[in-house]
Parts: sequence; C-alpha cells; structure tokens
Amino acid sequence: MASPRLETYCCPNRDAATQLVMNFQPEVFCGVCIGSASISLLLTILQLLPKKGQSPRKMPKASSSSTILLLISICDILGSLGIIFRSSVWLGFPGFIANISVSNGTDVLPSTFCVGSAMWIQLLYSAGFWWLFCYAVDSYLVVRRSAGLSTIVLYHMMTWGLAVLLCVEGIALLYYPSLSSCENGMEHAIPHYITTYVPLLLVLVANPILFRRTVSAVASLLKGRQGIYTENERRLGTEIQMRFFKIMLVFVICWTSNIINETLLFYLEMQPDINELPLKNLRSAALITWIIMGVLNPMQGFLFTLAFYGWTGWRVDLKWRKREIPWESMSSSTAGENAYPSPVNYQGNIHDSKKVLTTDSQQTDEAISMLSEANTSSDERLTRSSPIYQGW
Repeated sequence: MASPRLETYCCPNRDAATQLVMNFQPEVFCGVCIGSASISLLLTILQLLPKKGQSPRKMPKASSSSTILLLISICDILGSLGIIFRSSVWLGFPGFIANISVSNGTDVLPSTFCVGSAMWIQLLYSAGFWWLFCYAVDSYLVVRRSAGLSTIVLYHMMTWGLAVLLCVEGIALLYYPSLSSCENGMEHAIPHYITTYVPLLLVLVANPILFRRTVSAVASLLKGRQGIYTENERRLGTEIQMRFFKIMLVFVICWTSNIINETLLFYLEMQPDINELPLKNLRSAALITWIIMGVLNPMQGFLFTLAFYGWTGWRVDLKWRKREIPWESMSSSTAGENAYPSPVNYQGNIHDSKKVLTTDSQQTDEAISMLSEANTSSDERLTRSSPIYQGW
C-alpha cells in the first residue's frame, strides 16, 4: 500500500498514531499486502499480454493517450513489486525491521531499507497519479486536436519532475535534521503529507471536470461532422463517457480509504492521549481503513486495466506478429471509398471540396478513436453498426 505513514515509521521518534497502525497485526497486514499486490501484479500483466484469436494490443504511434495508459499500468506494476518486496522483508525478517526503532548509528541498513522501499512505493504511485491527470488533459486536447506525440515529452517532464520534486522535498522536511533524529511535531510532518496527497487530490478534483468537458467536446465534434447526431454517434459518446466513469470509479474505490484513514490519524494525533476510552471507535476505524488500504491500493493496477481495456481473456499469445495501426487502415479505406461525399454537386473545385471533407472526417475519426481504442467490445459493436468504424 502507499501511505506517507510508511516514511514516518522510519523515524525512531515516530508519532503515536503512526505507531498505532504500524504495530497493529504487522504479520497479517504484510500478508494482506503481499497477497493483494501479487494478485494485482499477475492479473495486470495477463491483461496487457496479447491474446490468441484477438488483435495484439495496439500501440498507436500517433496517440499519446495510449502511451499514457501503458505508463500508468507500468507505474502500478513497479509499485506492486515494491509492496511485495517490502512486505516480504518485513514479514520474513522481523528482527531486522525491529532495529528501526533503535536510534543508533552503528546499523543504518534497516533505516536505509525502510526509507528506500517507502520512497520507491510512494514515488511510483505519485507518478501514476500525475500520469492519470495527464491522461485527462490529453483526452481533452485530442478532441480539440491540440495533442500529439510531441506533447508526451512535456507529460514526461511534468510527471517525473513533479513526482521526484515533491517526494524529495517531503522526505527532506520529514527527516530534518537527520534520519536518526527526526524532529517531533505535526507541523514538521504536515509538508510531507501535503506533498504526498497533492497529486491524489488533483486527480479527484480536476479529472472529473476535464472528462466532462471532453465528453461535451466529443458530442459537439460528432454533431459537427455531418450536421446530425445519430444513434451511432450517441452510442459512441456514451461509451466514452462510461470509460471515463469507470476510471474515476476505480480511483475513488482504491484511494478513498487513504483519505479517511489519514483524517482519522491526524485527529488522533491532536489528542493528548490516543489510548483514551472515548477514542476507541476512532482507533478501530483507523485500523480497519488501514487494512482496507493494504487490500485496495495494490489492486488499482488490475482494476485500471479493466477500466481501460475491459477483460481481455486468459488465452495468451506470445508469438510475435506485425502490428497494424488501427486508424492507418481506416484512413486509407476512407480515403479510397470517400465515405463522406458532398451531397451538393458544385461546379468548381469539387475535388478539393471532397478532399477537405474527407480529411476533416479522418481527423475527427482519429481523435475519437484515440479515446475509445482500448475498449474492444465497444469497438466491435460500433464496427457492425456504423460504416465510419470499418477498419478499426
């Protein structure tokens, strides 16, 4: 799981709330994290592998959105590996981890492992949050025809730059002046928690707004293509809207428990004694959400692949084959068949008018296909019902 409490635990003089959750059934908690992360890791890889009887996973060279989806899955895979490694060491070598509580300068390996593993998990999940935000931005820009492969460089700079900057800044403030003598007090740890939860809250607030504007732009784009809004266009808009809804639903399910848990722990930290009887229910709620975090945080990777691609099946095909870019075939077939001829027979420049109309239609289809390319079942239904999707 990904929580700033993991870094806080590396301080020998950690606060009482962190001590409460980290010492609650550590064997059970580590086992839950290993099980959830392992299942998510295996199923995520299975989802991404090409399947027999299906087209291999398309990697459109003209779409940054598909690249972003893959990078989100990679961040989740690497984050799950970090959770498995960290939990396995904690579970297999309890004496090694117990040395973290001892403030001495002779054995720095336990503290180094604690900080390194926690930073690895936190950095990768934070990068995944930034990539998810970039996906929402890119989806909107694609519909507005303002995105392309050149923007992926900017996304890389923003995602990895901000993720590393915020992670290093939060860790530096948390472990000041040194790891063996972290300063006490909530005001010292708050910047670390802020830098951790900023990208998470950004996705929760900004992505729904961007997705809503993208869906509206898709509807306008479809209406403007032929001047009408048929059942096929309406169905495609609904499919894209449902895909965005699934993405946000997975994100909310996997990370709401973190916000609830952190709120409860901060409230407990402000109390003179967190072991008081009136706080029993709050302590129980904090411990329950702590276990829930261990289950849901690692499962994000697999659940996201379901939201991105749907269930791709069990039959894996590891044979190499030439991959076809979906809208290259669509563009060539559309250009050859002239799918949208002008109903009016102009006397002059008729060929140029048809060419402009076909090019604009191709750009519209390409923009929309970038948003719906991963949903195989939806594409197959639309292919049978609408001629503009032939060749997808």
